[in-house]
Amino acid sequence: MNDPINQKVSQRSPGYQLTGGGFIVDDITPNEIFISEEFTEEQLMIKEMVIDFCVQNIQEPFFKNGRELEATLPEDRKKIVSILKKAGELGLCGISISEAYGGMGLDFNTSILFNEALASGFAFATTLGAQTSIGSLPIYYYGNEKQKQQYLPGIASGKLIASYALTEPNSGSDANSAKTNATLSDDGTTYSLNGQKIWITNGGFADVYIVFAKIEDDKNMSAFIVERNYPGFSVGKEAKKMGIKASSTVQIFFDNCLVPSQNLLGNRGAGFKMALNILNTGRIKIGAGGVGAGKFSVTKGIEYALKRQQFNQPIADFGAIKQKISNIITQTYALEATVYRTGKNIDKKIDELVQNGVNDATSKLKGVKEFAVECAILKVVGANLACYATDEVMQIHGGMGYAAELGLEMAYRDSRITKIYEGTNDINGMLSVAELIKKGLKTKKIDLNGAGKKIPLMILSEYFRWGKSRGWKREKRLIKGIKNTFLLILGSAGKNLKQDLIKEQEIVLNLSSILEEAYMAESVYLKVRKLASSNREDLDLSVQKKIAKLYLYKSLNRVQNEAKEAIDSFASGLEKRFLTYLVCKLLPPYLENPKTLSREITDHALMQKKYPF
Repeated sequence: MNDPINQKVSQRSPGYQLTGGGFIVDDITPNEIFISEEFTEEQLMIKEMVIDFCVQNIQEPFFKNGRELEATLPEDRKKIVSILKKAGELGLCGISISEAYGGMGLDFNTSILFNEALASGFAFATTLGAQTSIGSLPIYYYGNEKQKQQYLPGIASGKLIASYALTEPNSGSDANSAKTNATLSDDGTTYSLNGQKIWITNGGFADVYIVFAKIEDDKNMSAFIVERNYPGFSVGKEAKKMGIKASSTVQIFFDNCLVPSQNLLGNRGAGFKMALNILNTGRIKIGAGGVGAGKFSVTKGIEYALKRQQFNQPIADFGAIKQKISNIITQTYALEATVYRTGKNIDKKIDELVQNGVNDATSKLKGVKEFAVECAILKVVGANLACYATDEVMQIHGGMGYAAELGLEMAYRDSRITKIYEGTNDINGMLSVAELIKKGLKTKKIDLNGAGKKIPLMILSEYFRWGKSRGWKREKRLIKGIKNTFLLILGSAGKNLKQDLIKEQEIVLNLSSILEEAYMAESVYLKVRKLASSNREDLDLSVQKKIAKLYLYKSLNRVQNEAKEAIDSFASGLEKRFLTYLVCKLLPPYLENPKTLSREITDHALMQKKYPF
């Protein structure tokens, strides 16, 4: 039987435009989202090709040699470069570059799928990720035709290795405070760069660097294409790092480094905006990497839990182990639903812009920028999942997980960086809220005020009529309740704190957590409802429905805690009691048994002996 909820096709007005962040006020229906089950055979073949490449060139040598490659060792560094060149020969270095410049020209969602698969490459994911994203996209998005023709074919083929140089010793999250300076020569032919950059991925062996510097007394940075052989350019030693040891990370130095003026990338002073826009792409790719890490890790955990015997039975039989496995599966499933929903929405926006006459590169840039809120959310969730999954699977392995030979301690160390690069998780959490406020109050793309004003009447008309709900109406109401909780607290905090709200970072982070759960919980719900309406005989949805319920159960607990903490941080007296009362009405108890759901999810995965979806 078709799902009655999915029969209500969203009726959008003729002038409706897909808007990033709009999920917080829009009533989205299942038929409006993309799910991973809709990928074509060709797209899935690309995914398998990447996994096979990583298994053959990264995983098998690791287990054979009993150690990871280390960029600090000259011989290992040569091997890393060789693997990257081999990836280029297969076309893997040019996934986001159009065919006109020697790339594969994949649509955005397929490039995200590529990054999920790339998680199988351990630290090599960082190396190839820099090549395909931050090292090449600035030229593709902002370069003139001559620059594109000169550099992109080489980067796409792997003949040129690319790097991205933004961070400095004293400028991290505050990127525009960079001190690296550029001075234009009197004849206008050359820029002289002075300064240094730190934590530069691929920097030890790159041929081409995207470098950010301020021209003379400019307020904002500009971007330059710098070649390794330019006079005055030098590379420091490989950094000794906690993790991702098989990736190159160095400082680079500019001592009156002479850069041709035609290597200015984009407009003068546009570098800061460029850097932020490029980071959006990297952020959603970390989300996709989190999906890959979750699947890979939990499969290893399941394999070991079935094999390891204690007290005359497999440790997979114990509830504590089942809970660890189900938590990773549930979070991975939710992240996957949200990542590919977002990726497809970006593709829709790109197609919309192309149809309006915008060129391909600019359309992709603007398409990703439109969904900056979602990209920031996915970066946080993906990084958290990568760290959580590796930690819990190491715990499942006990002492064996601590041994280097299994690779789990390497995965544990490697995953930690994901919370730091592409903007720290804290910065991205606050950014998601700030970008949403900007869209709602400055650009008026999202009617945050209007949606917030409807909440009291909505509570009177709907939330006092809670009873037995047929189908999935209960879950739909609760997800709407999470959205309205965010709007309620945002509006109340904004009224109390006004312009100072953004300075109250603790409250903003509370809001970001609620915003995150609104998007994630809705994505899981919509995916399961869409699958239910597909009438596919090959699908047993009973376990996926349990995942949706378990995710919502845990999501509601988190939202209630974050909401209480936020309200207690800015409200007092009658207002505090009233807001607390409203949140209780928006988020009534969700009467599910988490232990039973958890065990049934894990039992299904144990039968499959791997991540089951």
